Amino acid sequence: MKMKKFGGTESRIYELVRPIAEEHGLIVWDVRFEKEGAMWYLRVFLDHMERPVNISDCEAVTRPLNKILDDTDPIPQTYTLEVGSAGLERELIRETHFDACEGSKVRVRMIRPMEDGSREVTGILTGFDRENVTLSVPSGDGSAEKSVTIPLSGAAYVRLADLDSDEIQRAAD
Repeated sequence: MKMKKFGGTESRIYELVRPIAEEHGLIVWDVRFEKEGAMWYLRVFLDHMERPVNISDCEAVTRPLNKILDDTDPIPQTYTLEVGSAGLERELIRETHFDACEGSKVRVRMIRPMEDGSREVTGILTGFDRENVTLSVPSGDGSAEKSVTIPLSGAAYVRLADLDSDEIQRAAD
């Protein structure tokens, strides 16, 4: 897995949408300009640090963003704008994502099986650098936590892990 950086179009859109999102207490988690088949999609993913993103949040960002995009016309192609939540199991693809999620439960999916034959590791994100993620995971005998360092080059993805029902309820409150 390689750290993703904003491309030129994504960077321009990020700079346009960031002040709109911040005005509503939101964070721009990611911006993607992607081609699927013959169609282009501009996707903006939002987050909120204290509660889940809802449809009203997406509408509050979509309307002014649409106007700015129409006025400035930064993308020459025809595209569809989609604004949504980054989601509970959002992928961590930028350095800022790893920094923001330190201390959170994450799931790392490996490209190839590890020594024990497994392809996934779930644990608490305790460290990150450009080449590795470090997780605190339960030891096999259940006695204590152990630290596991995983090279990002061998990871297919790193995502926030499933939240249990108590964590979801706390996020909703």
